[in-house]
Amino acid sequence: MSWADTLRTGWDAVRTHRLRSLLTIVGILIGIASVILTVGFGQGAQADVRAQINALGSNLLIVSPGSTTDSAGIRGGIGSATTLTMDDADALGSAVVAPDVAAVAPVTSSSQSLTAGATNWTTSVNGTTPDWLGVRNRDVASGRFITEADLETEAAVMVLGPDTAAELFGPIDPVGETVTIGGTAFTVVGVLDSVGSSSSSTDEDDQAIVPATTASTRLAAGSAAVSTIYVEANTADTLSAAYQEVDAALMTAHGLTATDEPDFTISTQESLLETATETDRTLTILLAGIAGISLLVGGIGVMNIMLVSVTERIREIGLRKALGATPAVIRRQFLLEASVLGLTGGVLGAGLGVVGAQLLPRIVDQPVEVSAAAMTGSIAMALAVGVGFGVYPASRAARLAPIDALRSE
Repeated sequence: MSWADTLRTGWDAVRTHRLRSLLTIVGILIGIASVILTVGFGQGAQADVRAQINALGSNLLIVSPGSTTDSAGIRGGIGSATTLTMDDADALGSAVVAPDVAAVAPVTSSSQSLTAGATNWTTSVNGTTPDWLGVRNRDVASGRFITEADLETEAAVMVLGPDTAAELFGPIDPVGETVTIGGTAFTVVGVLDSVGSSSSSTDEDDQAIVPATTASTRLAAGSAAVSTIYVEANTADTLSAAYQEVDAALMTAHGLTATDEPDFTISTQESLLETATETDRTLTILLAGIAGISLLVGGIGVMNIMLVSVTERIREIGLRKALGATPAVIRRQFLLEASVLGLTGGVLGAGLGVVGAQLLPRIVDQPVEVSAAAMTGSIAMALAVGVGFGVYPASRAARLAPIDALRSE
């Protein structure tokens, strides 16, 4: 029997029992579609996180204060100390100290209650410099950003995030309006463009920006401590060099030696991206494993239908053997039937996965990415499931003795 005859015979056997074959194919179809969509969700989440982090700048360093330790020996988290100052930021901005640093933006952050007329809203108020806009890769939607003149005069001016502006003023243009913080009146001079939430779950659209000098004198009682120093390297290629320069400059400024534990931490966008990606990858593997269980169920369905087929076709198998069919031909016939079931389920499941990847983002607001490699791999997996779970039934059919098969009722 040629391969063409074997294929035709296998297809006829599958078509003869349409409902049973359809249910088996559905089992594989669901498994393949689940695997594709699960992996697609994971890849979409990774791409989303990567885009959000890269939007902050691929050549960005984030310097945070160290941790505190109280009298009982209990240590606070990173950033709980006040070890960074405006002097540190000024030192990092020196071309002599850090030649690979393009710009520095120190930030003093505190939670404040903002009042506009009869409306109030509590948000993060950040005191910083004009370089913050470029370092954080932000734009102004209306009005202007703070200027060097605002810093020098300690001007009571403020730039609002779009969500903050909406909470305080609704549809009204806030530029030129007044916002009060603790009795101090600030004039709104601009509104930031929207960027959404960052990978750290912080709403970057809900904040207020004021000059660093104004924040120090009017909101922090003259404190020179800063919460974070954002450092922009000249290019992404010089990020490593800038890291070394920032580390060395701060160690020197704080009187620390190589054997001392730094009282600050430096993180990069790459490290944040790697952490977020690793988390997403772990969740993707977990969900893909769960989806794989449904694929396993589909494989068991293939084995079940093939075993039933062998039982129902004992006399046919005996007749083929009596006419000269070898065990290899019988085995090939049943393996081909199982392969048809697996391949059909794989192709239909891949198609369902593609359709789902187009529809689900509109429902759950989560990107789903389906790659060609995932499609090809899923179809190959379905075929492997069909062949793998069809080996035992095919071998069982091939071992039947012709005389026993022919006299079977």
